[in-house]
Amino acid sequence: QVQLVESGGGLVQAGGSLRLSCAGSGRTFSNDAMGWFRQAPGKEREFVAALSWNGGSTDYAGFVKGRFTISRDNAKNTMYLQMNSLKPEDTAVYYCAARRGPRAERRKSNYDYWGPGTQVTVSP
Repeated sequence: QVQLVESGGGLVQAGGSLRLSCAGSGRTFSNDAMGWFRQAPGKEREFVAALSWNGGSTDYAGFVKGRFTISRDNAKNTMYLQMNSLKPEDTAVYYCAARRGPRAERRKSNYDYWGPGTQVTVSP
């Protein structure tokens, strides 16, 4: 069974940092592009960041550029999202996703596998 599981979410004060992890199992994701999305209450799930199969190409939403860093360790079948300078508006459930293709993509519909999500709450 193919699974992605996020971890590392929690409650942090504005200006703080969190590091999310996404561990894959049941499939080797080393040939797949992967990404992070988030969904705040009452809002649509939105793109946060993505990277290509080998991490050589990355893409970020404008609202996180310069604050978040996406990375991966294919030997561990794991992806990461380092989040710095967090703001209250970053509060959301964060989801990791993987797609059967090498290129990073922004559209949700291009992803084939999803994790259940991890809550990130940033207090003022």
